[in-house]
Amino acid sequence: MSKIKSIEYFRVMPRWLFVKICDEDGNYGWGESTLEGHTEAVEGCLDALIKRFMGYEADDIEHIWQSAWRLGFYRGGPVFMSAISGIDIALWDLKARRLNVPLYQLLGGKVRNKVQVYAWIGGDRPADVEDAAKARLAQGFKAVKMNATEDIGWLDSPSSLESSVGRLKKVKGLGMDAALDFHGRLHKPMAKQLAKALEPHHPLFIEEPLLSEHPEGIKQISKLTTCPIALGERLYSRWDVKRYLEDASVDVLQPDVSHCGGISELKKIAAMAEAYDVAIAPHCPLGPIALAACLHVGLSTPNHVIQEMSLGIHYNVEAGNYDLHSYVHNPSVFDVKDGHVDILTGPGLGIEVNEEEVRRVAKTATSWPLQGFVGKDGGIREW
Repeated sequence: MSKIKSIEYFRVMPRWLFVKICDEDGNYGWGESTLEGHTEAVEGCLDALIKRFMGYEADDIEHIWQSAWRLGFYRGGPVFMSAISGIDIALWDLKARRLNVPLYQLLGGKVRNKVQVYAWIGGDRPADVEDAAKARLAQGFKAVKMNATEDIGWLDSPSSLESSVGRLKKVKGLGMDAALDFHGRLHKPMAKQLAKALEPHHPLFIEEPLLSEHPEGIKQISKLTTCPIALGERLYSRWDVKRYLEDASVDVLQPDVSHCGGISELKKIAAMAEAYDVAIAPHCPLGPIALAACLHVGLSTPNHVIQEMSLGIHYNVEAGNYDLHSYVHNPSVFDVKDGHVDILTGPGLGIEVNEEEVRRVAKTATSWPLQGFVGKDGGIREW
């Protein structure tokens, strides 16, 4: 065992926040604390945690997690949990690298040999959906996710839902599975109508049909539709998740490994979900470190069903073509074949971070600005 010698973080384009931990014996590990639009806040929290954990035993991952959680008194929420996430992932990577084993071996070993994945295709512009889906099919994907709606008000004409159904039919017509992300943009009067309209066309799942702060509404909608209901990117711990499992209102949980407290907490959430016959499909429109962490969870978790990945997502292109491949020496580990990514066989996370490039970009990287969506009436909609 060896003590933590250094913890550093690196703000990199397009909107990611990487963490590196070294121990006194020269071992190292990489984590990711990305919280889109809130980089400075997470960096401030990391500064405080770094002071606390210098000199701790790097192998004592659970003790460090519990120390961060319980000694903070005020805890939970996206900023605090994202900071813990980067440290936790890096410690798991460090430990597995030191033992020279793939990380999934420390999580109980593999339950599958590859992980099913899906990609984002937008959906705000219906005319683009079919071409975008064809491009994903050519990349090896068999499933995609897209926005369910454009601009639908609190109470709107039922005809406004027709394009949502049309987009799903176009993608399904290509032989692909498609999930639809409501983003919490809809309110209950329209959300329950859209869920019912989509039902005959069998979406893979509908995501955030309402915001997660409306558990009673989600429970009501779950009783009205056979569409699988997914949510979880805005739930940050097992305690946040508990109510949705007890209410039997969610079919697919989507915790984000960089938002929910890292690998340690994601595995605990997955175990809770398995007891309620709920699937896990981690949210991850993030960087290569977060994706690799999710893949190891997927390889070792029985109720993991599919993994989001950000390959070629719009914000990567808009920020200067930074992508999953930009900061790793072995990008082929993320190759998609027949809708799956193969097992990661290298030590630790199984990726080799290009530290020189990370440090170069971090010198000038700016934080990603908060995004907004304004409706045709000028009112603010959910991102």
